[in-house]
Amino acid sequence: MKKAAAPSPEKHNSVRRVLLTGIFWRILLIEAVLLVGSLAARYFSAGHNLTMLFWYAVRIILLITIIIAFMVVTLRRFLDQKIITPLEIIADANRQFMADDTRGRTLSLSDDTPREIREIAATRLKMLNAILKVSGDRLKLANFIRETFGRYMPGKVVDEILESPRGRQIGGRRETVTVLMSDLRGFTGLSEDRSPEDLVGLLNLYLDRMSEVIHAYDGIVDDFIGDAILAVFGAPEKHDDDPARAVACAIAMQKALHVFSREAIRKDDPPLEMGIGIETGPVIMGNIGSETRMKYSIIGATVNVASRLESQTIGGQIVIGETTRQLVKDSVQTDPPLHIMMKGIRNPLVCYPVTGIGAPYNLTLSSVGGADPARRELPVQCWEIKDKIVVPEPISGRTITLDEHRLTIALSRRLPVLTDVRLRLGGETPHRFGDIYAKVIAVDTRLDGPVHVFRITYINRNDCRLLRRFARETNAGA
Repeated sequence: MKKAAAPSPEKHNSVRRVLLTGIFWRILLIEAVLLVGSLAARYFSAGHNLTMLFWYAVRIILLITIIIAFMVVTLRRFLDQKIITPLEIIADANRQFMADDTRGRTLSLSDDTPREIREIAATRLKMLNAILKVSGDRLKLANFIRETFGRYMPGKVVDEILESPRGRQIGGRRETVTVLMSDLRGFTGLSEDRSPEDLVGLLNLYLDRMSEVIHAYDGIVDDFIGDAILAVFGAPEKHDDDPARAVACAIAMQKALHVFSREAIRKDDPPLEMGIGIETGPVIMGNIGSETRMKYSIIGATVNVASRLESQTIGGQIVIGETTRQLVKDSVQTDPPLHIMMKGIRNPLVCYPVTGIGAPYNLTLSSVGGADPARRELPVQCWEIKDKIVVPEPISGRTITLDEHRLTIALSRRLPVLTDVRLRLGGETPHRFGDIYAKVIAVDTRLDGPVHVFRITYINRNDCRLLRRFARETNAGA
């Protein structure tokens, strides 16, 4: 059954017109009845003298006109003061209140306003105060919900969930987005001599700084996974340049991390470094989970590819997938492509290390390193890491050059580029080296054996300090 539409206020007469018009016609009707009755009585009691009856009728009409005029004038003034004006004041105050005018909350009625109208005004004020209190409480609650849940998911997503009738339903929709996955290198080394509270505080500062950069480029932080960040560009709001903004954001994140390391990391600590992988493609975005526990997130092959690209990066590096590369090739500068064989993917995964992006961002990725490495020969044992498991058989070798970022090592057999390894340096030194984790970034096959360039991904403080001293001594001697 359809509900009747609420009538528009413009279709109704004002209380002034209703009252005065109604009273006027009722007085006129009463006087007309009296006129007809008087004329009939005069006609039958005084004979059938029509001339006399005519003038009698004229006198009666004049008298009635005077009475009506007197009644209308005096009654109108009376109704204005007692009923119409107070009601109009209340109606005008209601209109002001609906227009968010603070003057609509108070009323000024004369002392002789009837008791019933005063009760209406008093009741109205109590109702307005109750409505304002409830509205204020609901607004505070809504802001609290937005602020609280905004700490666990992007603000735009919170708005979408709260404003949509289907916001709490499990399910998702297919969207084409650009996914950015970042992860810290060397963060574990900072935990050696820091309290858990200090470490968590440092991590929160880092995540807050990176979130600011992501939001500045209109991305949303989908999730924090330890010290890893999953960010999305292109949902829930799309832009024409989502892939380019993701690449620019990644470069800005690397620059921000460099500043953060100088500000927050102690001088003798290994510097914090970050690897970033970016890919564009379809994902399923929405509420994922059960009725008792759900999460607003994204899933799909694109997320997996971005994560795997990130896992192949070294500290300070950004790599983008083939799809993203095709979308940003006119503005993004890259190194030659890398071909990576990954578990679960039949064909090699092609990715491109980013070096910079042109207008309108005009950002260049800074290279890691500074002073020349130290030329020092130390015995090395190397273990491959496959699927996060260390292969037990070591590979022997010797160092050629070393610093806190890179090691050049001649090994007894060749390792593929991008292989993750665990290294242990030896030799006749007072210092006992701990485990160093690194990734192969280049291989030079020579007659006396393959020479590998390793990019360090983790080194403890003492080892880092010693390698830094080796480099300083080499540069000082030169």
